[in-house]
Amino acid sequence: MAEAPAYEERPRRRGRRVLTGFVVLLLVLAGLLVVADRLAAGAAERAIADQVKQEVAKQDAQSAPPKVEVAGFPFLTQVLAGKYERISIVLTDVQGKVQGDAVSVPRLDVDARNVKASLDTLRTRQGDVTAETVDGRGTVTYDSLAKLLDRPGLKLGEQNGKLTVTAPVDILGAKLTVNGTADVTVANGKVGLKFNDLTADGLPNLPLARTLLANYARGLSIDVPLPALPFQLTVRKVEPTPDGLVVTADAKNVPINSAS
Repeated sequence: MAEAPAYEERPRRRGRRVLTGFVVLLLVLAGLLVVADRLAAGAAERAIADQVKQEVAKQDAQSAPPKVEVAGFPFLTQVLAGKYERISIVLTDVQGKVQGDAVSVPRLDVDARNVKASLDTLRTRQGDVTAETVDGRGTVTYDSLAKLLDRPGLKLGEQNGKLTVTAPVDILGAKLTVNGTADVTVANGKVGLKFNDLTADGLPNLPLARTLLANYARGLSIDVPLPALPFQLTVRKVEPTPDGLVVTADAKNVPINSAS
């Protein structure tokens, strides 16, 4: 059988080269679109971070520069819709005040869902950025909490999920060390501490000594107000952990920026 002429193979090779070039062009364009999308997301994150910084200042608090991440891809379609699936905000080294005393929150994680922000708001950094739901989680250090209790030498910690206390005390002339645990509750923006079963090695076996120890426990059992949280967050739960009291809070239909 006679072989096909060599010139018939040339159009096929030329067609394959055209197809390969077209695929490469599509990949390059897709890469450029991804880069543009991420650049736009970065610009939006910086704009939102600036407005979050203003919101924190409104609460008479301070923090390190906020870190903002806009989730969801592609970002540009969210821009056109003016609605974002999720925006994560991380605040570190947060310093708030309660009754004039500084309260330290090393890290506050905020998760905003279904956030509405117009393109003009992001461009001019003016206007409202609102979230359908906002969830926050932060940790109040035990040192800050101990300062609010204002008992010299008192130390707080955690053991087996319970808030623990250790403090020096003078009872009937005997210098003792008190140990015990507390029940932790939260209501109306305040953390309730109720210390139970305080003990002290070497406590005199006298009714008056036991009464004085009970009085000391009642003096520690107080409601401690928490610093005002940004984004109108309302505290729902407080949990002792090795690093401090973990505060869980949430809010609905709130601004996450300061309107200009």
